[in-house]
Amino acid sequence: MLRMHKQVVWLTAALMLGSCAARRPGAPLRPGFNLFSPEQDIQLGRDAAVEVRKQVEVVENTELQGYVSELGSRLSRTAEAGPYPYTFTLVNDPTLNAFALPGGPVFLHSGILAAVDNEAQLAGVLAHEISHVALRHGTNQASKANIAQLPAVLAGAAVGQESMAAQLAQLGIGVGFNSLLLKYSRDAERDADSLGTRLMSQARYNPIEMARFFEKLEGEGGSRAPDFLSSHPSPGNRVRNVEAEIQTLAATSYGDGSGRFARMKSLVVQLPPPRRKR
Repeated sequence: MLRMHKQVVWLTAALMLGSCAARRPGAPLRPGFNLFSPEQDIQLGRDAAVEVRKQVEVVENTELQGYVSELGSRLSRTAEAGPYPYTFTLVNDPTLNAFALPGGPVFLHSGILAAVDNEAQLAGVLAHEISHVALRHGTNQASKANIAQLPAVLAGAAVGQESMAAQLAQLGIGVGFNSLLLKYSRDAERDADSLGTRLMSQARYNPIEMARFFEKLEGEGGSRAPDFLSSHPSPGNRVRNVEAEIQTLAATSYGDGSGRFARMKSLVVQLPPPRRKR
């Protein structure tokens, strides 16, 4: 027990020291402290995606789903997205939200597609969510909040005592919409903006459109802020931060996207009202 206590103290000190180091634009972006392995991220994400799909209404239009998947795959094929098995699912929900589960599942509400002004802004939302996966923000957050109890829980899940989701539920870490896995710090948001900038540039989308769309959401939020902002707190001046990151990248000419954006916008407004599952 004394040995475990010393380990917890050491890990807590390491976390505090790590959080004090401010990253400069262009510096490498790496995942932070984490008690999960990347393989456990993937397992947890798959388990959580099964539960999420029970609570949402997936869009049945194959053209829309194909478009979102192709756009997401274009971004996730870039080197800095990491070797995760990304999937992209469009949900029939007019609210402004998107979220990523550990290990690769990304969900996008149809309200986001209806709200963006161009394909680059849609790519920006997806790149931002991919960045949360690549930087392992969900399991990093869970690790910091449960630093003492998690090692035993993860060990139990590894030997097949229970599913990982069931084990984590014992610590109060659910896999639904209010899960700790989907609540990020402002530092995590800033890093997701920075890595998202890099992913967009590599995929030939203008990264500044990501910041413009997020600031558009913040400006229109008023007293009823979009769901996206409640789980993705603003890290400050997003446009300025993204512009600083862009200055560190090699000069790149950005394209106009796939040319399918206008059609997708017309299809998404024709979706039937969702049959609420939540």
